[in-house]
Amino acid sequence: MNKEEILAHLPYTKPFLFVDELLEIDENKAVGTYTFDAGLDFYKGHFKDSPVTPGVILTETMAQIGLVCLGIYLSGSAEGGMPGHVMLTSTAIDFLKPVFPGEKVRVEAEKVYFRFKKLNCTVQMINEKGELVCKGTIAGMVTNKMNA
Repeated sequence: MNKEEILAHLPYTKPFLFVDELLEIDENKAVGTYTFDAGLDFYKGHFKDSPVTPGVILTETMAQIGLVCLGIYLSGSAEGGMPGHVMLTSTAIDFLKPVFPGEKVRVEAEKVYFRFKKLNCTVQMINEKGELVCKGTIAGMVTNKMNA
């Protein structure tokens, strides 16, 4: 699968799509970017008068780029057919720096393993200054059906 096909298979749309660009993808890694639009609704209340991107949204961004895109690539390649859906099963993320409205981030993920339809990755998010924003591990299951 190529980058455009992977992006077309993402099960998200705005305002819950947190992938702008998929820069690299292969059987061992995925790298992509996202810019946090200052108009996103959650900035209105997190935090009042000093908006910061919620950690759960940073985690979701890493999951979409580093787990779902890689899972779509691996399942489509491994089975030689349609890619499966990737469901998040666990995360362990350390947050080191805030991400503010308007910031662009880069997510880098490396596969730890992909077996028995379970994908485990190390992920990190880097801001435009080259600073590490957050890092950790993220895992999910690849399924053929959304409710399976």
